[in-house]
Amino acid sequence: MALVKKRSTLQVWGDVIFAIFLREIKSSFSDKFGLSWALVSPMIMVVVMVAIRQPFDGGETHGLATLFFVIYGVLLVQFFLGVMEKTSGAIQKNKPLYAFRQVQPISSIVAIAGFELLVKFFLVLVIAVICFFIRVDIQMHDPLEILLLVFRVWIIAISIGTLLSLASCYVPEVKKLQIFITRPLFFISGIFFSLQDIPREYWHYLTWNPLLHAIELARYAASPAYGDAGVSYFYLNMVTIVCVFFALACYHIGWKQAISR
Repeated sequence: MALVKKRSTLQVWGDVIFAIFLREIKSSFSDKFGLSWALVSPMIMVVVMVAIRQPFDGGETHGLATLFFVIYGVLLVQFFLGVMEKTSGAIQKNKPLYAFRQVQPISSIVAIAGFELLVKFFLVLVIAVICFFIRVDIQMHDPLEILLLVFRVWIIAISIGTLLSLASCYVPEVKKLQIFITRPLFFISGIFFSLQDIPREYWHYLTWNPLLHAIELARYAASPAYGDAGVSYFYLNMVTIVCVFFALACYHIGWKQAISR
C-alpha cells in the first residue's frame, strides 16, 4: 500500500511560492532582453548621473564619493519601483492558478517580490565586480544597516504593490494612476541631490517621502561623514509598520472578492 505523506499548511504554502518563483524565472529568461535591461538600465543611469554631477562637486558629495552617492540612490529607487510595479500586477498575472485550492494571491505576490530581490542582488554583485576590476574601493561602513534599510524598502514596496494589486482588480484604471504617481519619485527621492543641498526651510516638502529617508540613511551607513540631518530611522520604521499592517488588513478583507471579479 502506498504511503501518503501529509504536508503541513506551511509546507504547502512554501512549495506553491517556490513553484511560482521558478515560473517567474522561466518567463524572465524567455525574454532575455528584458532581464538584461533590468541589469544594464541602472548602470547606464549611474554613469550618466555621475558624469553630470561630478564636475560640480569634485568627485565627493558631503564626505561620500559621488559614484556611491548616486549608486545608493539609483539602486534603492529602482528597486522600490521594480518591486512595487511587479507586485501590483501579481494577482491579475497569476489569476488562472487560483483555480487550484492551494494557490492564493499572497503566494504570487511573495514569489514575484522575491524574484525582484534576486535580480537586484545580482545587479549589486555585478557592480561590486566592476568596482573591483577598476580598483575603486566600495564605501560601505555599516553593511548590516544597509541590508536592513534595503529590507525596509522591500517591505514598503510589497505592501504598496499589494494594495495597488487589490485595487486594480476592482478599478482597472488604477494602473494609469500608478504611473502618474510613481514617475515623480525619481526627482523627489534624492537620487541626484542630497537633502543637505536644499535649504532647511524646504525640507518639509520632501521629508514626508520614506524613500528619501531610506536613501539618505543608506548613504549615512556607507559613510558616517555624510551625516543623517533631516532623516529619521523612527519615521522609516513607522511607515514600514503602517504599510504592512494596512496591506495585510486589506488583503485579508478583500482577496476572495478580488480574484472572483
